Amino acid sequence: MTATETRLVTARLRERPEDSWTMDGALASGAYESLKQALGMAPESIGKEQVAASGLRGRGGAGFPAATKWSFLAPDSFPRYLVVNADEGEPSTFKDRMLIELDPHALVEGIAIAAFAVSCHLAFIYLRGEFALGYERLTDAIRDAKAKGFLGANIQGSGFDLEIVVHRGAGAYICGEESALIESLEGERGMPRIKPPFPAVAGLYAKPTVVNNVETLATLPHIIAMGGERYAELGVNKSTGTRIFSLSGHVKRPGNYEVELGITFRDLIFSPELGGGTPSGRPVKFFIPGGASSQWLTGSDEHLDAPLDMDFVQQTFGVMLGSGAVMVYDDTVNPALIAWRLAKFFAHESCGKCTPCREGAGWIEKVLYRISHGEGRPNDLDLLFSVGNSISPGVLNAPFTQTTICPLGPSAVSGVASLHKYFREEVIAMCSNGPRAIPVTAGAMQ
Repeated sequence: MTATETRLVTARLRERPEDSWTMDGALASGAYESLKQALGMAPESIGKEQVAASGLRGRGGAGFPAATKWSFLAPDSFPRYLVVNADEGEPSTFKDRMLIELDPHALVEGIAIAAFAVSCHLAFIYLRGEFALGYERLTDAIRDAKAKGFLGANIQGSGFDLEIVVHRGAGAYICGEESALIESLEGERGMPRIKPPFPAVAGLYAKPTVVNNVETLATLPHIIAMGGERYAELGVNKSTGTRIFSLSGHVKRPGNYEVELGITFRDLIFSPELGGGTPSGRPVKFFIPGGASSQWLTGSDEHLDAPLDMDFVQQTFGVMLGSGAVMVYDDTVNPALIAWRLAKFFAHESCGKCTPCREGAGWIEKVLYRISHGEGRPNDLDLLFSVGNSISPGVLNAPFTQTTICPLGPSAVSGVASLHKYFREEVIAMCSNGPRAIPVTAGAMQ
């Protein structure tokens, strides 16, 4: 049976491509009906009953249960804030941009439902600064929603008030980490905070704060419309519902695909209705299953036939579905070159707060450069693994530990760990004719 899309979050933008981002187009396809329904419910029941029953987990990368995150807010602590993480900056991840540009009303409605559920009256959207069209359409959507009575004072006569502020970022990938995002939103330099306290206790302006991803919030109207239990019937195990996967690389049909969780990577990559297989017909050599931060999988049957199940891939292979970006490479690709390019990104985006990341990510990039450009030394892979292990001890195991405040440091090690696990002999062969080896010490990094 051919795998196909299961469109919930993307239904409007696919069915009404001519006007999905407008108020008229949104209302014609049922926008804000779920908000009206939610406003007639007890606020606490939305999270404790509907969202909890749905099993909805964060779609930004960590996969933490949304209802559990909301429950961490102290019951009598006000004011409180809702912050939307729309700072999508990871390589080959482009689902949130699509939602913001083509269906901003889904996000606005989701924000209103979540804010009502947690008794929040001021929400902030931290938007990636490069999303110029998204900013325009999002601010238009907020303006139009306010004019129609879906935002502002006394929404739909419910007595509930909500304002939304859109804040544009300045191009720092680190601000996709929730505490660095909050720092930036407060006007400080975007650097992660040591936890605890967690944002639910002391977040934005030291007040209780919920931080949710764009896709997570855009899913809420469908959970309200369907009911949490019915939504949970989609998916597999604790990975319920649908997810949007950004498919790129060596596939015939790159793009965003919303599929029911539980289909296999083979389905996603090779189904004629989805990725369509490799353009050349050559075999898949490896793929990155969950964004640049994730370790890799190979084109083996074991890996291709693994289900899109957050817990299964983590517990079985030590990888994650992460941001939902799946990057596919055929057997013509040099894996060391891909690892270098990703390491270069992370070294550039390190905020420099933590010494292991600030120093280690740069050295990883330099060593991978010389390996991938024919200048490798015979012991370079062991050197890389030594440096990587100082950033993320036990990096080959899941779960691993980290010596940095945020996950950017371990992300820089993912490519190294993947080369070590699956392409060790190939990389060593690349280095066999390079400069003579020198001891794996601090001096080896020169």
